[in-house]
Amino acid sequence: FFGPFGFSIPQERGTRQVKQDIGTGFIVRNDWLIVTNKHVVGDIQAKYRVITSDNKTFDAVKIYRDPNLDLAIIKIDAAMLPTVEMGDSSNLQVGQFALAIGTALGEFRSTVTTGVVSGIGRDITAGSPMAGSEELSDIIQTSAPINPGNSGGPLLNSAGQVIGVNVAVAQNAQNIGFAVTINKVKRDIEQVRSVGKITYSFLGVRYVLITEAIAKDRDLPVTYGALIEKGDNATPAVTAGSAAEKAGMQERDIILEFNGERVTADNSLAKLIQKYNPKDTVVVKILRGDEEKILQVTLGERSE
Repeated sequence: FFGPFGFSIPQERGTRQVKQDIGTGFIVRNDWLIVTNKHVVGDIQAKYRVITSDNKTFDAVKIYRDPNLDLAIIKIDAAMLPTVEMGDSSNLQVGQFALAIGTALGEFRSTVTTGVVSGIGRDITAGSPMAGSEELSDIIQTSAPINPGNSGGPLLNSAGQVIGVNVAVAQNAQNIGFAVTINKVKRDIEQVRSVGKITYSFLGVRYVLITEAIAKDRDLPVTYGALIEKGDNATPAVTAGSAAEKAGMQERDIILEFNGERVTADNSLAKLIQKYNPKDTVVVKILRGDEEKILQVTLGERSE
């Protein structure tokens, strides 16, 4: 059986160097690629070490960070290490058994907790005041307790297959944890192997998904779509030089359809964009005022 990895980061205290466990991970390929959370290895200036369940230590020689999700893939130089078996998160069912493994509280390595898959397809905002926040979509909710230090550890099904990567917990709640689906991890692994980086298609708009309540509150002419608007922190509605700007999108435009698919709360613009690769050309239907327009958009690229 595989053992989840711990990650340590040397910290200077005076003239003494102190090692601290900061998270968990697991090997997914024979070429020694390890999956964890991006926030576990978020300090790009730090040096990270991988500690196996049998206390072998390896230096991280390369870290690939996902620009969209709280995922990272670490390369180490090693041989003859066991790998996990990855499952298929597309056929998960609410109520099925789930098991989480990790370094609980940054101290108790290979801690195992059990529960069930409590929900699928969740959209959450995860983060902290220190690290900032991140929008995560299509996330697994689980009742298997996830403690600090479990970040990046595997969520498994009853067959011992990894179905997700533990990523967050709900504050002020009991046994409400979240995991990124393993199928998203598979995409990142393939990109690392094929192009040497993790990249996504990029449109370049900030938006709010329209619901009936939002449409009524803002007196909008439609009850679906994505309203392009600035953020509270002055984040621009349309990114300068982006695919959206080049196609002529403007603040207050409403994106109704993306390459023939209606944009809704359940079929968000982010999910639709992720179906395509950088440099793909898509057809976007927008509503500007009371006039519908069709735009040809060549998607840009977003990478670390």
